[in-house]
Amino acid sequence: MEIFLIKLLQFMLAISILVLLHEGGHFFFSKLFGVRVEKFFLFFDPWFHLFQFKPRKSDTTYGIGWLPLGGYCKIAGMIDESFDTDQMQKPAEPWEFRSKPAWQRLLIMIGGVLVNFLLALFLYAMCLFTWGDDYVKPKDMPLGMKFNKEAKALGFQDRDILVGTDQGEFKKFGADMFREMATAHKAYVIRDGKQVSIDMPGDLDLLDMFKSTPPFMTQFIEARVDSVLSGSLAEHMGFRKGDIITSLNGKRIESFNDFQYEVGRIDDVLDYAKTHQDSLKALTVTVTLARQAGEQTCTLTRKGVLKEDLKFGYMPQLPADKVTHIEYGFFESFPAGIKYGCNVLSGYVGDMKYIFSAEGAKSLGGFGAIGSMFPDVWNWHKFWLMTAFLSIILAFMNILPIHALDGGHVLFLIYEMVTGRAPSEKFLLRAEYVGFTILILLMVVANLNDVLRWLGFMH
Repeated sequence: MEIFLIKLLQFMLAISILVLLHEGGHFFFSKLFGVRVEKFFLFFDPWFHLFQFKPRKSDTTYGIGWLPLGGYCKIAGMIDESFDTDQMQKPAEPWEFRSKPAWQRLLIMIGGVLVNFLLALFLYAMCLFTWGDDYVKPKDMPLGMKFNKEAKALGFQDRDILVGTDQGEFKKFGADMFREMATAHKAYVIRDGKQVSIDMPGDLDLLDMFKSTPPFMTQFIEARVDSVLSGSLAEHMGFRKGDIITSLNGKRIESFNDFQYEVGRIDDVLDYAKTHQDSLKALTVTVTLARQAGEQTCTLTRKGVLKEDLKFGYMPQLPADKVTHIEYGFFESFPAGIKYGCNVLSGYVGDMKYIFSAEGAKSLGGFGAIGSMFPDVWNWHKFWLMTAFLSIILAFMNILPIHALDGGHVLFLIYEMVTGRAPSEKFLLRAEYVGFTILILLMVVANLNDVLRWLGFMH
């Protein structure tokens, strides 16, 4: 429960900051061009609100809604998600959105996206300035990688140390490395102290690489016990520091990665257990340990019964990776932050094509998925990095050409500037209804996926 609350607080704080600044971008340009803003709300307020006030001599009502799906900046003389057409039936006033030149209306509409994008770059820069950049190069992982059968079919072997591809050397283990591997025609690894090249197809499915079980590649971790939690099943079964797990339920274990995979198989069996006896049978485990006793290695077999959380209660010995740390001065951090943010945006935009596949649709996540991305403990460095990432996503999603989003309004404004003809108010209203419906459907699908994953029907 504590972890849930920590994640929830981080999520709510990040969303509040991003929504306020996004809507603040619209507000700033509206005021700059003399357009009246009637409402400025954090979160939506259908039917009722949590708080509101209107300063004297102000045309704007400020408040907090109860529905944390975004914010609301109601601009006078504009067709938006409020579907308020009464004002549009009256003659246009000079302080209304519709009375302003197209270029001013365009800046008002992109104001939110612009603020979110600049905020992300600023946050990345400040994170680099404050904490620097810590990462491990794949070639500095002494135990190399663990590969699945699809990767091995291409020529990879367990414990291969990744160097790079024909596109360049890998900087760090992460999503960018997977993207480069997916489009590479050559991959380079260190095997037995020598560099080896591996032919690649150049068109691997990135989504399959991430979602396959086990994944296409992950860091190789030995199945060697480093520490044992007091009172745990591992302690009860006699695990000791330095022990090597060689089998689980008769399945050969060559790495901690294999061990995790076999535990996952137990979880799958539990999903189909119909009786208590079936569950007990699935939770009963047999582990074989190799233990060094002087100059000899002893083989020990231990039995135990897992709890439903499937936790043994031990930590594996992690590889002694070489960590690269880069410090940035204040002025150095800005170009580095801009490059960092642009790389994040480029990767995110490139991955969008996978959403239009069946597996991609299943990978969509709602508020639960976003909240789960925050760390289990409060960490300001990770919090601001996550907030910057969400700001990038918010900027990109809002610029999509859907009329309920900023991008839809921008699309029609560009059309007006090019053709000299503005779409009719009737057309814009219909487009708003269509766009709003699309957004609602996307939100339903994304949050339904979260529920299905929580219930165990999706992975």
